Amino acid sequence: MTKPMIRIHNTEINEVIDREMTDAEYAQYEIDVAYANARAEAIVQAEANKAALLTRLGLTADEFKTLLRST
Repeated sequence: MTKPMIRIHNTEINEVIDREMTDAEYAQYEIDVAYANARAEAIVQAEANKAALLTRLGLTADEFKTLLRST
């Protein structure tokens, strides 16, 4: 398996270097990707929980917002 590529662009001399990630960079990349996926999943789950709560209350999101503003 090939690792993702990194592009380094030195704008002072307009030199571009493309290279494969080092082992340490790749390990951090995998951690970052796993964290981003977990965060996205948590957001989706939170939205589903909100929708389920509104359904149990028999309210739309706009009705709920109106209730919050009126207190």
